[in-house]
Amino acid sequence: MTEKHHPSTARLANVKARMAAAARAARRDAASVQLVAITKTFGAEAIAPVLEAGHRIFGENRVQEARGKWPALRTLYPGVELHLVGALQSNKAKEAVELFDAIHSVDRAKIAEAIAGEMARQGKRLDLFMQVNTGAEPQKAGVAPTEAASLLRHCREDLGLAIAGLMCIPPVEEEAGVHFAFLAKLARDLGLEGLSMGMSADFETAIAFGATHVRVGSEIFGARG
Repeated sequence: MTEKHHPSTARLANVKARMAAAARAARRDAASVQLVAITKTFGAEAIAPVLEAGHRIFGENRVQEARGKWPALRTLYPGVELHLVGALQSNKAKEAVELFDAIHSVDRAKIAEAIAGEMARQGKRLDLFMQVNTGAEPQKAGVAPTEAASLLRHCREDLGLAIAGLMCIPPVEEEAGVHFAFLAKLARDLGLEGLSMGMSADFETAIAFGATHVRVGSEIFGARG
């Protein structure tokens, strides 16, 4: 099977078409929404057809997994933009800043401070999103909505970090649109434009509520093993 006719290439095209339709329905410019193709658990052989198709924005959940496959892929496919969408431990900040171009999971002062220190040491600027725990789930990462303003202030004023926007992962048993609407309002209140929200099951809803980045994995690469 050629890379051009690989199933993931057709699925990628389908996702992009659905994104464009959702943007039109919301009277938005389709170019205002970026597709972050989530490659966690998928190896280089699964990712290559999507790279061959020209897609260049990808996301990973874990620093260690990204370290194992992306340096080689980036050598073969220049221009890749890599986003960390999973929780980050402060002891992994050095590697994260080395590997990634964006981090969507800034959710506490300790992480923000570690990232700021590493960006200064490495002379790198990353796009940063604050993760908000919109469902107040104790097991889930993310700053509490009521604490978002103070964390943003700490990032900007104390650490000199530019925050691009907010990210959320709605509770699976709740209506995603309620959480997307909440995150969009919080971003407006904080003067932030970026909204990283929406995954395979709900990215069209997220676009209707203003998502600037949707994080889609299984709809492109198929079910995870």
